[in-house]
Amino acid sequence: MNEIIDAIKARRSTKSFKSDAVSKEIIARVIEAGLYAASAQGKQVPIIVAVTNKKLRDRLSDMNRKVGGWDEGFDPFYGAPVVLIVLADKNWPNRVYDGSLVIGNMMLAAHALKIGSCWIHRAKEEFESDEGKAILKELGIEGEFEGIGHCVLGVPAADREMPPRRTGRVFYAE
Repeated sequence: MNEIIDAIKARRSTKSFKSDAVSKEIIARVIEAGLYAASAQGKQVPIIVAVTNKKLRDRLSDMNRKVGGWDEGFDPFYGAPVVLIVLADKNWPNRVYDGSLVIGNMMLAAHALKIGSCWIHRAKEEFESDEGKAILKELGIEGEFEGIGHCVLGVPAADREMPPRRTGRVFYAE
């Protein structure tokens, strides 16, 4: 079958990562794939914030944990050392769709590069908070942005047996 279709069918979310660093080259390639995602009117509105700084990564993890309602000590990023945050202009009506395509492309690219990935929600709530807005300001990001999601990256902690995918329901109208 086609290499791209095979990759789409084989990719799974990783929920346990080693602490090993991911090379800047691999991170850049994953981000590049995200930047090539389709977008409404070709506007390319989403932006990507690559977080490799452990202190900031842990701060984001704790914010996400609180939004999710988990106990202290739980890491909703599953130990991944890299967090790629996708944000989009709040005033763009297609921000969620465009940002979602960015994350999808990045997860497929990570899979192709033998790196684990997982989409983590709650970025919207994180960056609506005063702390989230302060982080963006600290990073020099100006404007009104909505958090679309996080794409966490890292070396999977272990190979695991992948369960077969369930298929969705399809209706043809011919």
